[in-house]
Amino acid sequence: VSPRYAEEIQTEAFGYGFAGLLRWRRDDLRGILNGIDTKVWNPASDPYLPRHYEFAHLKGKEACKAMLRQRFGLTAETSSPLLGAVCRITQQKGLDLLLEIGDEIAMMPAQFVVLGTGDKGLEAALSSLADRHPGQFSVRIGFDDGLAHLVEAGADMFLMPSRFEPCGLNQMYSLRYGTPPIVRDTGGLADTVIDCNEATLAEGTANGFVFGDATSEALLQTIRRAVSAWHDKALWHTLQRNGMVLDFSWSNAADAYIATYADLSVKRAKKKSAARTR
Repeated sequence: VSPRYAEEIQTEAFGYGFAGLLRWRRDDLRGILNGIDTKVWNPASDPYLPRHYEFAHLKGKEACKAMLRQRFGLTAETSSPLLGAVCRITQQKGLDLLLEIGDEIAMMPAQFVVLGTGDKGLEAALSSLADRHPGQFSVRIGFDDGLAHLVEAGADMFLMPSRFEPCGLNQMYSLRYGTPPIVRDTGGLADTVIDCNEATLAEGTANGFVFGDATSEALLQTIRRAVSAWHDKALWHTLQRNGMVLDFSWSNAADAYIATYADLSVKRAKKKSAARTR
């Protein structure tokens, strides 16, 4: 479900016993990125938002941020960025890395909200972190589709520090909602999020922040980079624009599947033709 993951499953770390077979069949292996429903996930018409917005008119995002803070019981202030995460609360999603640096994030300063459910130990640890930083951190345990939409719209940046991620959808929602993602360099995250640096800014491709090692220190340094960039409003607006203009609709995936089937059809016809001539 993504080009990077198609490569990763050919390694011992991600192949789970099938790496050798997958490497042998590598010429027949294709990674096609999933798409998203651009009607359901559209900040210009999302029914879960208090105010709609689009790239040319981003003021509505501030109203979403204000409501998000209210819903999670955060302090209503404007000098700190708000980070959000919506995911299964598991080690695979890298939430344990966040726990190790929670206090450092609070000192940046920055606010943080988490929505999800999963490992009871991690849920309890996140709740404890929120208790230590009332008004700054907040955790909502459970599933709430409407609130998930509000997190995508109201957060300044979206966190996905996954240890592995075959495709991922939330980073694509985030880009569409003008919420630059912070992701690990893996799977579909690597195929959709382009790290913000001098080269990618010059190319006009930068749309988020990417880190490599699955460590709390690497995550912390990347969050610090993102927070620093957030304070540069012109730079941040550029990142938002670069993400919001991208097309992650299913039409792109459909074209790729059609091309795959067409290629298979041609190959089958050639095999039949070769068999008849023998």
